[in-house]
Amino acid sequence: MSDLPRKAVTRTAKLAALPLGFAGRATWGLGKRIGGKSAEIVGRELQQRTADQLFKVLGELKGGAMKLGQALSVFESALPEEVAGPYRTALTKLQEAAPPMPTRTVHAVLEERLGAQWRDLFLEFEDKPSAAASIGQVHRAVWHDGREVAVKVQYPGAGDALLSDLNQLSRFARLLGPLVPGMDIKPLISELRDRVSEELDYELEAEAQRQHAEQFAGDPDVVVPDVVHQSDQVLVTEWIDGIPMADVIADGTTEQRDRAGQLLARFLFSGPARTGLLHADPHPGNFRLLPVGHADAGGDEEGQEDAVGQWRLGVLDFGTVDRLPGQLPTTIGTSLRLTLDGEADAVYELLREEGFVKDSIDLDPDAVLDYLLPIIEPAQADEFTFTRGWLRKQAARIADVRSPAHRLGKQLNLPPAYLLIHRVTLSTIGVLCQLGATVRLRHELEEWLPGFLAEEAQGTREAEVAAEVDGAAAGA
Repeated sequence: MSDLPRKAVTRTAKLAALPLGFAGRATWGLGKRIGGKSAEIVGRELQQRTADQLFKVLGELKGGAMKLGQALSVFESALPEEVAGPYRTALTKLQEAAPPMPTRTVHAVLEERLGAQWRDLFLEFEDKPSAAASIGQVHRAVWHDGREVAVKVQYPGAGDALLSDLNQLSRFARLLGPLVPGMDIKPLISELRDRVSEELDYELEAEAQRQHAEQFAGDPDVVVPDVVHQSDQVLVTEWIDGIPMADVIADGTTEQRDRAGQLLARFLFSGPARTGLLHADPHPGNFRLLPVGHADAGGDEEGQEDAVGQWRLGVLDFGTVDRLPGQLPTTIGTSLRLTLDGEADAVYELLREEGFVKDSIDLDPDAVLDYLLPIIEPAQADEFTFTRGWLRKQAARIADVRSPAHRLGKQLNLPPAYLLIHRVTLSTIGVLCQLGATVRLRHELEEWLPGFLAEEAQGTREAEVAAEVDGAAAGA
């Protein structure tokens, strides 16, 4: 495997091959059908070839190409089942692995950033990476004080590659649209591009991870490894084992799926309330399921022995976060509550005030309510089972140009301040549907989402939550 391709002309040619390849395979498929093969068999072969090329190109290029692939991977649940299989396999590969960079390149980065004697910082260092992702890869090592650590090394030229890829991908975003029906890929690419500088800055990432590690220290549900060392292009953090979320999705037990889903929802909503930050890269490669009492989980194992079969959620990669001083916007919780209560006029006015409905647009409040209610179905019941079928139904409802939902959705606006929150929420729902998890989502909303409870109930609940968090911190 060669170094990360950095020349714009090389990367552009590879990316441009994607839509050309789609067209070429369609022609190949027509020839096969003329030759006598059934449409169904040719269709399956065509999808598999397309999926294989998609993984090969996005994975090898890493950078923005792979970043887009990871972002798309959580939405494979929205694909029709007859085409989901090949893409599911190809896209989920991007959640955990990509072709690694050569050992000589890794050593060169470590020498440049940690000094010529960089090996003295480690008792052990594994040259083979344990994971390779969009802008860097992770090596398992033992720090000089005996702690097991993860060493994240940034690819040389990753910044130029990210921007080059995303600029090129945006030019043929419409051709990639069929991969995820009902989703406009161009705004996603634009938002990923806006986050490039933050993701490349390991100092910002280390700061965000330290904040989470401090706030979740000793937490009974969530484990965040602490930062050990940070420099340009190298980030060293505590190592955590556990079951990768992708493996839970593939063949986890019902108990593991439900627990992973519950904790994922809990982390999504509790993180901003506790840290003022929203973890904004919720694809399965960034999560692990750890057994209670796991040595890396922190806290006191005593008193946890009766929690047989329970699990904690290990959270990795804080390179992309949304800074939300204090908490998630109260508007989200208030509009959810009013929608569930059927308060069409109040919901409409709130959406207009926040810029979701522009001043130049007039909509029927009842139609807006009808549009929103199916989407927030998981918040209505005490428990909700997220399934690929449910997500496909929602995607089809909004994507169908003949449906009222599609026409109304086209008239709504997404204010910039809500863009990342919206993507993170949708991505988390995509992972919950991949898990097929039964989740008490309403419980998490009541506990952590400001505005979801009426004012009187909110004050009581906040006091209870504060006492629970203080108690967990005191026991850590």
